[in-house]
Parts: sequence; structure tokens; C-alpha cells
Amino acid sequence: MSDQDGKKPLGIGGGARSGTVKQSFARGRTNNVVVETKRKRIAVPKPGAQSAAAVNAQGGRSTGGTTDAEMERRLKALQMAKAREAEDTERRAREEKEREDERARRRADIEAKEREERERVELARQRAEEDERRQREATEARTRPAEPTPAEPTAAEQPRQRNLGPDARPGRSDGPRKRDDDSGKPRTGDRRSGKLTLNQALAGGEGGRQRSLASMRRKQERQRKGGGNVVQEKVMREVRLPETIVVSELANRMSERVAAVVKALMQNGMMVTQNEVLDADTAELIIEEFGHTVVRVSDSDVEQVIDVIEDKPESLVDRAPVITIMGHVDHGKTSLLDAIRKTKVAPGEAGGITQHIGAYQVEAGGKPLTFLDTPGHAAFTSMRARGAQVTDIVVLVVAADDQVMPQTIEAIAHAKAAEVPIIVAINKIDRPGANPQKVRTDLLQHEIVVEEMSGDVQDVEVSAKTGDGIDKLLEAIAIQAEILELKANPARAAQGTVVEAKLDVGRGPVATVLVQNGTLRRGDIFVVGEQWGKVRALVDDQGQRVDEAGPSFPVEVLGLNGTPGAGDILNVVATEAQAREIAEYRESAAKDKRAAAGAATTLDQMMAKARDDKDVSELPLVIKADVRGSAEAIHQALEQIGNEEVRVRILHSGVGAITESDITLAEASNAPVIGFNVRANAPARAAANQKTVEIRYYSVIYDLLDDIKQAASGLLSAEIRETFIGYAEIREVFRVTGVGNVAGCLVTEGVARRSAGVRLLRDDVVIHEGTLKTLKRFKDEVREVQSGQECGMAFERYDDIRKGDIIEIFEREEVERTLD
Repeated sequence: MSDQDGKKPLGIGGGARSGTVKQSFARGRTNNVVVETKRKRIAVPKPGAQSAAAVNAQGGRSTGGTTDAEMERRLKALQMAKAREAEDTERRAREEKEREDERARRRADIEAKEREERERVELARQRAEEDERRQREATEARTRPAEPTPAEPTAAEQPRQRNLGPDARPGRSDGPRKRDDDSGKPRTGDRRSGKLTLNQALAGGEGGRQRSLASMRRKQERQRKGGGNVVQEKVMREVRLPETIVVSELANRMSERVAAVVKALMQNGMMVTQNEVLDADTAELIIEEFGHTVVRVSDSDVEQVIDVIEDKPESLVDRAPVITIMGHVDHGKTSLLDAIRKTKVAPGEAGGITQHIGAYQVEAGGKPLTFLDTPGHAAFTSMRARGAQVTDIVVLVVAADDQVMPQTIEAIAHAKAAEVPIIVAINKIDRPGANPQKVRTDLLQHEIVVEEMSGDVQDVEVSAKTGDGIDKLLEAIAIQAEILELKANPARAAQGTVVEAKLDVGRGPVATVLVQNGTLRRGDIFVVGEQWGKVRALVDDQGQRVDEAGPSFPVEVLGLNGTPGAGDILNVVATEAQAREIAEYRESAAKDKRAAAGAATTLDQMMAKARDDKDVSELPLVIKADVRGSAEAIHQALEQIGNEEVRVRILHSGVGAITESDITLAEASNAPVIGFNVRANAPARAAANQKTVEIRYYSVIYDLLDDIKQAASGLLSAEIRETFIGYAEIREVFRVTGVGNVAGCLVTEGVARRSAGVRLLRDDVVIHEGTLKTLKRFKDEVREVQSGQECGMAFERYDDIRKGDIIEIFEREEVERTLD
């Protein structure tokens, strides 16, 4: 059979045809590929067969056996594929165009910046040349003689004018005007230089950025006024750099943008915000990077605004001496001052003793004298030291019917430490047992040699009760003041010392200030310790308001924002901001100091402190006093109460009335509230009754210290005292059912009691200590057995007893302990 077998060959009817296919790649790249395309093979029907149309009409199938629905799905899929390909092609073309536009814009930006920089340099050069030319022309005009007035044009000039056309203007040259470049157009610093590029044309000449109309108008206005484009020169500053500084504050002090400072820090590897705090070293690097100069300052530099002025000799004037009355308690210090002032202060003192510093000024011989009265009680050591530090002369009061006492010795030490002269006032010479000579002799032991005993210390015999010797005492003070030649400058900012401070109801914080230099006036802004304020009023020792206080003048100052500490220095400053800044710095420094003093540095120290405090009983207290000096003295006295087993802990110490917050603090710590010359207000009393908090009031420091000492003694554990009462020797050991081993003993010494404690000794070594379970004589239970008698003993929960052991019998008793 042949290959054809009567059929037409199946072929592509003409062979292969060539064609091209477009390939697409990433980033919009394409490639045309030549491919070979073959025709679809078509089956030729035999003669007589039904046509394809008839078959489709009958069976619904195509020649190749494919249904119409399938053909339709294929056509739709083909159309969708072509649509996706068209979209992809369009998207790639669009992205390529955008990338090209971005590259063109960036190139235009770079070229615009370079062009602006060239224009700026060219404009600066032109200005420099113009200034130089003008200066040169001005110099030539000054040196050149005056030229004659121009006359008629000469013959040589006439042909030139004849050549001018009808449109010519006078003064215009006959030749064409030269231009700065080849195009013939004049060039300025504001016009485009060089050839126009395609990128510039597409980007609008300025990289797509156009200046606003208002900006163009401002620029034209500056040019009209002759300003042009002024190049701002950077100002180099001196930046005051503290120990720490916030980023925004650093930028403010450098006059730089905060974003620029943050960027510089990020370039140095620090990811910070404008609210971060930088140390001084890091901030110094940034300041130097910006080209500024660093001036390192410390936090304590805020106090430099307090003027330390060296007074000139011609500005000094005489001032009143400051005399401090010192001595032992109940030696008549306040009574002597009363006799000088001719007042009655001493009877009004609680308990007849002075408990805070009083400052007074009196006239003697037409000259003012300032007196400070200090307490003599042992608890007021700090007050006496403070009085000696601000004084010029110390009057040491010693009772003639007494002797040199501990506080007298302490006052002598304070006066010597302050290097101030001493005048001895031997008081109470009107008493029957007065012996002034004994006082002078006792003072020799403390290196006080009076004039009567060939020394250099003045001594005066006085009586505060009768007034004898007061004039001689004032005369001695005046002589000593003349020797000292006391002077001060009243025309400067005031400086003084707080001798006492309190919280007064209705007036607020009040400080008794002794002005030492300058003049304190109403309205002055001052800083004192950790507090600051503005002088609202000045009150003298007579209760009268005054407008100013000069050197050596004691006044009460009103207008503080808080109660200062006794002994703080008052300084007048220029502004409230300076006063507030100094007070905040001092408060922060004091807080850090207290925290450092109370904190353990290592974990071992904390554990050791906890072990030490484990067996220590504490008596917590809340103290409120009328003045700062009394609170300080009470605090110091209470800290000395206690031993290694018990101590007093001050939860809070302040001045002013007892408030509800004090009651809340005391209730939280189960502590009593101590009021010294103050009372609780109504809310505090109600809160104390509700929370069962004890409030105790005192007016005399003796009573307060005695009660606290007694309360602290109650926290001491009772002392156990042991008393030996007898010995017994074991002669035999018996075993008794239900009882255990029973020792047959002979009491060899003392007595054996059933209630007593016993120790079992074997070869003089204690092997057991306990109590007796039974004590029998014959078969009867007895309370005690006398020496020389036999008895039976059994120990409580102990059976290891042997013949020959010794039983020691003793009794214990508890003894209450007290603090010394």
C-alpha cells in the first residue's frame, strides 16, 4: 500500500513561515526574536462526506471535536492575556518615564544649585570690583583739579555728531553697545549662564521648582533699595556650658536650629531627641563642631551673682557693736539684759529660762548697742555657737553665789573659737553667799585672767536685781567697742545672718535677721539659705515697722517663701529669677547631700546595717516647735538619748502649729506628736481623736527631755539577775515507773526550792539547765528542803543523771532598766 493510500497529504501547504516575537524583561527592557511559525494541520474530508456545517448543526461539535463553549472560553482567555500584556507594557513604559523624569529633576536641581553658587560668587566679585572702582574714583576726584565748563564741540568732535542718526540720543556712543557674552546680551548675576540644556527646558529651568510671586517681589524690592542678595555671615558665639544640658537648650544657646543639632549628634552616633540630656563633654564636641567657643560653668556658678565687694576705706562708717550675753542656765543672763533694757522679759519666759535667741537694740550714752540673748541650757549648744559667730563682744555672765559651770566653760570655748573679746559680768552680788573672788579664781583654770588679777579681760560686778554695776558694764562695753573700731558700709547690698526663724500665723514665715553689712530696705529681693523672698515688711525689736535696717540693726523680715534655718546668710540680689535659681540650686544640693549621707554605698553595708538595727528598739517622734532654733536644739538633744538597745528616731521636725499632715504621719508610724510652745489646729485635733494619736504639749525643754527619756527607758528589756540559793549532791539514782529516773540527793548548802532553776554539774561542767519536775521528802511533795536534809529530785524532760553529780539551785528576778 502506498503512503498516500488515496488521501491527500496532511501538510501546512507551503512550508514554514518566518516571524518575530517581542520578549519583555525586567526594568522595561525588550528584545525582538525571529521564530518559525507553522500552519495548523487541516483534515481534508473525503468526497461525499457531510460538510462541517451540517455536522455542527446536527451534533453541536466542530470539525476537531471542540464545543462552542470551550472555544468561547479559550477566546476570552486569549483576550484577557492580551489585555494583561498591554497593561504590563503600559505600566513599564510609565515607570520608565517616571524614573527618567526623576533623574532629570535631580540633575536639574544639582545644576541649579551649582548655577546659584556661581552667580553668588560672581555677584560678590562684581560688588568688590564696584566698591574698589568707586573708592578709586573718589580718590582721583579728590586729587584731580577742577575741570573747566565744557564749551562748544570742537571740529574734531563735530564729525562724530554728524554721524549720529535721527534716532540717536545725546550721550549715546556711535558704535553698537558691547555685550558681556557672545550673544550680545548683557549678563548679570541673576540671569542664566551657559547653554540651555534639554533637562533645563523640560524641568522649567529651575528643576521643577518655581519661586513664589511674593518672593520675587521681595527680591526685586531689595534690589531696588540696593541690598541685592546679602550673604549672611555666621556669628560665632561664646556658649556657657553647664555640667548637663538639654539638646533644645544647647541649640538655643548656639542660635542654631534644633534639627541641625540633632543631625550632628546622629552623625556622631547618638540617636537622641530634642528633650534628651547631654553631658558636658558631648555638648562641648557639638559646640566646637558648629564653630562656637565653649565656656564651661558649674551649677554652683549661680551663686556668683552675690556680690563680694571689697569696701573702700572712705565708704566705711561707724556701726553699733553686737554684744552677746552668754553663760550657764539660771545665772541671770536675761535678767541682766532686762536691767539694761529696763523691761521685764524674764518673768514671761516659760520655766524662767530663755529657749531661743532674742535680739534687741538699746541706747547707751547716745550710742546704739545691739544685744543678743542666748539660752544657757545644755541643749542649746548650737544657738550659743551661732551667737558667738555673729557677735563682736561676748559678755560672760557668772553668778557670784555659784561657780563656773559646764555651759560657762562651753561659752568660753565658743568665744575663743570666734576670736571675740570677753567681758566677765559677775552677777548676783546682792546675794548673801556671793563670792566674786572665787569666780575670778575659777576662771583662771580656763585661761580667763581678769584685770583685777593682772590680766587683760575686763570684769564687772553687777546685780540685775538692784541695778548695781549696770553703768560700769555699759562703760566697759563702750571702751571695748572703741578699741575694736567697728565699721561697715551702709551704701551696698545688704548682708545679714538669721539668728532665729519661725512660722507665724497670719504673717507667714518670719526671720529675725541681724544686718551685718549694707542696708536692707522694703522691696529688696533676697535669698537666704534654701529660701528666697521679697521684703514685705521690716519690724524692729519694739514691734514698730521700719523702712530700712542698717548695719548691726536686728529686724524681723516678712516676705519669705519658706522658713529658713537659723544661722543662714541673707544676701540681697538684683532679680527674682536670680534669687529663685540660687535657692533651687541650694535646695537640690542639700537634698543630694542628705540622700548621700543616709544611703548605704554597698549591699554589704546595707545588710550590716539591717543586722545592727534588728535588735534595736526605736521610739519614733514627730516634733513641732515655735521657732527654728528650738526645733534644732530639741532635735540634737533627743538624738543623744538612747544606747545600743534603744534610740529615738525623729520622723519630722518643723516649725509652726501641728497640722493634719503631722497627725497622718504620726498615725502611719505609730508615733506621738510633740508640740513645743505650739498647739494643734482644729482639723489636727479632730484627726488625732479619730486616729488615736497622742499629742503632748511642752513649754520647758527639761520636761520634754525627761518624758522622752522615760518613754525610751520603757523600751529597754528588763535585766535578768540570777541569785544562787543552794547545792545538792546526788547520792543514789532510782528508777520509778511513770516518773523516770529520780535522784536521791543531800542538800549540802543553802536550800532547794521546787520553783527555782537548776543546773546539773558533772565534773564541774554544766551538762543540763532546766527546772525540777518533782521535789519530795520521803514520799511527800514539798516546796523546799533545807541544808543537811535528804530529798528526791526529778528533772523536767531529762533522765541522764548519775551518782556523784552536783545540782546547782538558783533563782531569777527581772530588774527594770532606765537610760542614764
